[in-house]
Amino acid sequence: MTGFGKAVNEIPGKKVTVEIRSLNSKQLDLNLRMPYFYKEKELELRTELGKQLERGKIDVSVYAESTQETLPVALNKTLAKTYYRELKSLSEELKENSNDLLGLVLKMPEVMKAEREVAELDEEEWKLVKAVVDKAIDAFQKFRDDEGSTLLKEFNSRIGIIDSLLSQVLALDSARVANIKNRIKNNISEVIDTEKIDQNRFEQELIYYIEKLDITEEKLRLKTHLDYFLATMKEPAAGRKLGFISQEIGREINTIGSKANDAGMQKLVVQMKDELEKIKEQMLNVL
Repeated sequence: MTGFGKAVNEIPGKKVTVEIRSLNSKQLDLNLRMPYFYKEKELELRTELGKQLERGKIDVSVYAESTQETLPVALNKTLAKTYYRELKSLSEELKENSNDLLGLVLKMPEVMKAEREVAELDEEEWKLVKAVVDKAIDAFQKFRDDEGSTLLKEFNSRIGIIDSLLSQVLALDSARVANIKNRIKNNISEVIDTEKIDQNRFEQELIYYIEKLDITEEKLRLKTHLDYFLATMKEPAAGRKLGFISQEIGREINTIGSKANDAGMQKLVVQMKDELEKIKEQMLNVL
């Protein structure tokens, strides 16, 4: 969900710049900065941005730089004279230099103000500003689309590798069960004479033990989750859903690993976990 978009355009009397930056976040965290003379449109703009940007820690900055050579200025002479008298009186009382009182007065609050040419926001001006915002959103969404295309290739590759490793697990599974049976028989025969073993009881216990190691359901569920992940990537704004599916994939891989009891299969499980972690590292970048 990282992204960046910028648009600049000149409208009558102003140069408007809009920047949109985004970092990963589970929710929409929108921080909007805009000039005071556009503040009445803030709620409207927030609503529009929320609909289009959807998720992420997003900073939107709207700048308006005047292109006029001079700005209408209002001088509050009454207030300026009051400041001047008070400061002059204070300087005389403190016996301080009062040569630059006028410069100090002009910096005092409310003495000088840049007046706006109109008392209310011009709707035609706002339409032009909104067009710049829309252009920045388009640039931002293109950035996201480009990143999404890269992630799509990455995820397809990683899921494909996990699927290939699962096929290798399937190939090892039948031989694994036979090896476990032989290993148990050989271990028992080392401490107990074969003639003293109750074969019926032994077979029952062996079947019970082998059932505990059976991974048929886990293999089926893992394959289903992998296919579901690939299908979900085609859906819009599926980041949260893909996160949940990746958790289920991890759960099945862990269960296979705990039941494997086979060095070759456990090696494949480690490789699957490694691929899944690479997917999870990028998951917050998905909208």
